[in-house]
Amino acid sequence: MTSIFERALGAEFDRLHPMMRRRFGVGLDVAEACVGTGVMTIRRGPWWTVPFLQFGRLRNILVPDVGVDVPFLIENYPYLDDLGRETVTFVRTYSVPTRAARKPVRFDATMVLHAGRVLDYLGTHQHLAVDLDLAVDDRGGLVLRSDAQRFYEGPIAFRFPMLFSGRAELHEWWSDEDQAFHVDLEVRNHRFGFLFGYRGTFTCEWLPATDAPARLKPTRTERRT
Repeated sequence: MTSIFERALGAEFDRLHPMMRRRFGVGLDVAEACVGTGVMTIRRGPWWTVPFLQFGRLRNILVPDVGVDVPFLIENYPYLDDLGRETVTFVRTYSVPTRAARKPVRFDATMVLHAGRVLDYLGTHQHLAVDLDLAVDDRGGLVLRSDAQRFYEGPIAFRFPMLFSGRAELHEWWSDEDQAFHVDLEVRNHRFGFLFGYRGTFTCEWLPATDAPARLKPTRTERRT
């Protein structure tokens, strides 16, 4: 069984830089996790985006803070969820200086393969399910773009109106020059413009793993896709 990213990209996966192939090859078949540490510059849009970001913080969906060279940790562990789906955690933890006396900020995501594409569940309770489109750029990096979003809470389920949300575009690549991974993300609303973004560098270590620590798994596993 190949990783969920290799299955979603197909032959395009081989165009990734070898270090990117290893990073996004994390899965149960290779029994390996990827843990990265580095620094990020975190930005947000105008003042009126703050309530939107603060609301997302409640379930680890968005990061309301800003900062330069913010230390962060990203943990990618493969595991089998309660529904028998191979899942990979994408949990980012930020040590924002202004929160020195409070707990770090987290952005939780878990990814599965559904109907041939990667599906991203966001938050501690997998409230948001986001379709992802993947592509490989000319430097062997991965380009990830978010598409349709669906909200789930108990019996409530609806397609999230994009007027009140944003589309994310993420670029991640490996640099032979500094021997590090680079990441650049922007979330934009088609009417209101830039909402949130970050840019940073990190290095990784690979650990043997066929399960994820409980602290990284969502509180609730969402059945609906």
